[in-house]
Amino acid sequence: MNQAPPVVAMRDITKRFGDVVANKAVDFTLREREIHALLGENGAGKTTLMRILYGLYQEDAGQIWVRGEPVAIRSPRDAIALGIGMVTQHFALVPPMTVTENVILGTTDGLRLNLKAAHQKVAAAAERFGLSINPRALVEDLSVGEQQRVEILKALYRHAEVLILDEPTAVLVPQEVEQLFDSLRRLQEQGLSVVFITHKLHEVMAITNRVTVLRDGRVAGTVITRETDQAELARMMVGRATFNIPERENGHQVAERALVLEEVTALNNDGQPALKRVSLTVRAGEVLGLAGVSGNGQAELAEVLSGTRAVHRGRVLVHGRDVTNANPDAIMAAGVGRIPEDGRANVVSEMTVAQNIALEHLGDFTRRGQLDRRQMRAYAQKLIDEYQIKARPDDAIRTLSGGNLQKVILARVLARHPRVLVVSQPSRGLDVGATSYVRRRLLEQTDQGAGVLLISEDLDEVLALSDRIAVIYEGEIMGVLKPAEATVEQLGLLMAGVQA
Repeated sequence: MNQAPPVVAMRDITKRFGDVVANKAVDFTLREREIHALLGENGAGKTTLMRILYGLYQEDAGQIWVRGEPVAIRSPRDAIALGIGMVTQHFALVPPMTVTENVILGTTDGLRLNLKAAHQKVAAAAERFGLSINPRALVEDLSVGEQQRVEILKALYRHAEVLILDEPTAVLVPQEVEQLFDSLRRLQEQGLSVVFITHKLHEVMAITNRVTVLRDGRVAGTVITRETDQAELARMMVGRATFNIPERENGHQVAERALVLEEVTALNNDGQPALKRVSLTVRAGEVLGLAGVSGNGQAELAEVLSGTRAVHRGRVLVHGRDVTNANPDAIMAAGVGRIPEDGRANVVSEMTVAQNIALEHLGDFTRRGQLDRRQMRAYAQKLIDEYQIKARPDDAIRTLSGGNLQKVILARVLARHPRVLVVSQPSRGLDVGATSYVRRRLLEQTDQGAGVLLISEDLDEVLALSDRIAVIYEGEIMGVLKPAEATVEQLGLLMAGVQA
């Protein structure tokens, strides 16, 4: 039995931000050569705990040991000196520089640099760690997955023995996820220990050895991965059983065309084509999922359908009515409801819940030029009760959690009984319970005959909710498939621009 001390031991770690306690007496142990998942709902304290380990934050109480020795980590420099590296969701790379220059940045002494020798050294390191990367390539020319490998190589080049990965698969297509997992398994065999922060339960089951679950800043439990399952992990995360999404009857009769895009071309803010002859049909009573990696025209498409971005060529029809380049009010009047990607950007933070709910149809609450605030509050209370929103009508909207804010936006839009619903990233940043609730509400709309265009970068979400799946890449529709006929590999290739 190996009695060696753990690589990292964090004991009784407490961290406060003002009145908010992000971590409460947290214990966390990382063993040598293990991949350890850190799970929890949004705001559970996962990233805070790892930022303490990496020296970005300092604990208010508690102690950290590295290989059995007590340490004080007051900066990332301290962490790196102790063999701890961290790759965040937002990469710290210099795009115009080469891979080599990014990897060695800050590690060289003096002003002179033998770039040829440096390329050879980085190439040797990449080969040793099994990270396929061209040292001479410019970072700006690399895919997101390749840029992530550069970040990992940077940490390993600095002799990291512990690697913290914060939501590492969030921006990757399925093939890149598998490449990442292959790399992590090889590095694990070479002695690396990994902390893997993620909200994707199937990835936890696929890649990790142990799982620590945080709930409300405390440890809900630590389990061996092979001795648990996704249902138990979800219960640990939320403290209760989650609500299951009902099975989709993907084949129910859908006839009437609710939303039609005919060869729609639109430009981005730089005047370049963001959408290229996009043709799509969403029928009444169905969910058409739009899958794709972020930045491939999804945001511009949502803006076209909300009346905030011009159509350069082509037409947009809602139940046969031409709404091409109509303003937002006219599109709303045609029966289109929009659940936006960024909830907080679509409310007025200084207004109350009641005011935000009424915001898009204040005329309904106006009598002889005067706003009927009593009626507005009563209407808000009705929706608060119906949508199980943890708030009062006169609460400032800025005080609501992400899940409750999303429910306010759902209530505001769905109470108008839209005939077409355009939904962008509906569960991004939400915990398991709120995600389940939002998805069930969306499916209820199809039962009432609405056509739903679901724009999501979460492939699991698209597969779970959609009757058909369209894949977008660089503003073009690569194909439309039925979920039962689509494999993750096939979708991943289409999302990467490869015709399967």
